[in-house]
Amino acid sequence: MKKWLYLATLVGLLAGCSTTPPTPSSTSTRPAIDGPGLHPPADMASIPDAVPRREPLNKFANRPFTALGKTYVPDTSNKPYKVRGLASWYGRKFHHQKTAIGDIYNMYGMTAAHNTLPLPCYVRVTNLANHKSVVVRVNDRGPFVGNRVIDLTYTAAWKLGYANQGTAMVEVERVFP
Repeated sequence: MKKWLYLATLVGLLAGCSTTPPTPSSTSTRPAIDGPGLHPPADMASIPDAVPRREPLNKFANRPFTALGKTYVPDTSNKPYKVRGLASWYGRKFHHQKTAIGDIYNMYGMTAAHNTLPLPCYVRVTNLANHKSVVVRVNDRGPFVGNRVIDLTYTAAWKLGYANQGTAMVEVERVFP
């Protein structure tokens, strides 16, 4: 009898801990993991592009590093750089976190993450579908997912017209002061 009472109590406790998955309507009011956030700037179009200036390279962020099992060797030369590929953007999950060079990431700024460009540096990113372009300061490492060539802030992706899609084919060209 005691065993049955113990088993019934245990089943009751476990049932009390279970939850049912939320319905789509119950999750629609929850903020998304990423996105513009609850209070984006009123006029993102007025946020200026980054202005290239001479800056010393960060001695720690320009060392070879490994991420997700892959080793990257940053190019600290002053060589031109121009590549086409897939761009993505990163937002709220990293907002207010430190970047590779110690800046505080602002998803409403005009910055970017790149795996091998020198930190910091500046690039012009052009959306190949609509020919919109922005200039951003590269101050972080990434992206480390798939075949993406650059991660931009939410604002930069919005200005390029792909924030809602998440990714776009772009041309990334290093610019100098």
